[in-house]
Amino acid sequence: MNLVENLEYNTERPHLIIPEYGRHFQKMVDHAVAIEDREERNKIAKSIIDVMGNLQPHLRDVPDFQHKLWDQLFIMSDFKLDVDSPFPITSKEVLQKRPEPLEYPQNHPKYRFYGNNIKRMIDVAIKWEKGDMRDGLEYAIANHMKKCYLNWNKDTVEDKAIFKHLVELSDGQINLTDETILTDSGQFLKNRVAKTPRHTSNKKNHRNNNNRGKKRY
Repeated sequence: MNLVENLEYNTERPHLIIPEYGRHFQKMVDHAVAIEDREERNKIAKSIIDVMGNLQPHLRDVPDFQHKLWDQLFIMSDFKLDVDSPFPITSKEVLQKRPEPLEYPQNHPKYRFYGNNIKRMIDVAIKWEKGDMRDGLEYAIANHMKKCYLNWNKDTVEDKAIFKHLVELSDGQINLTDETILTDSGQFLKNRVAKTPRHTSNKKNHRNNNNRGKKRY
């Protein structure tokens, strides 16, 4: 009966700062913090680092990984552990500092179905010198624009429309002639249909056909 009364529930235990290491590791860190002798405290801290490294032996001897282990040790001690670390101790304020917000492209192109990457590719192409490599890049850009257009329009499109858009997006610096022939629209549409998974209703009908004629009890 006493054993039942003395049971500890996780809701009554202290919060685990890094749950991946478990409660025994947290108790080891708390014990190290409570040690008064600095030399003994350093010895215990290094032993804890060795045990933490044993959990991932393939990374144990990597310098950056060792630094990570020491950072995690100080984090689990709530930065109360006073020991001699072989690496600079990251402060609590630095770890809790919010990262700078990422700058997302806020471009609003006229032809959104082409995407921002097409405009970047065009900007690169117009910086190249005239020649076979630039001609090949311009042709690849036009072909990709046609593919994007068909994904948006789901129909056919004339090459002249793609060339017109390309001239506009490049400020007149890329002007493909009417003699340029892009990949046929049917080929793009054929590839798209081939990658489309079969409709779920077909699978359902197939299952129904397999069950047809079977007795049910």
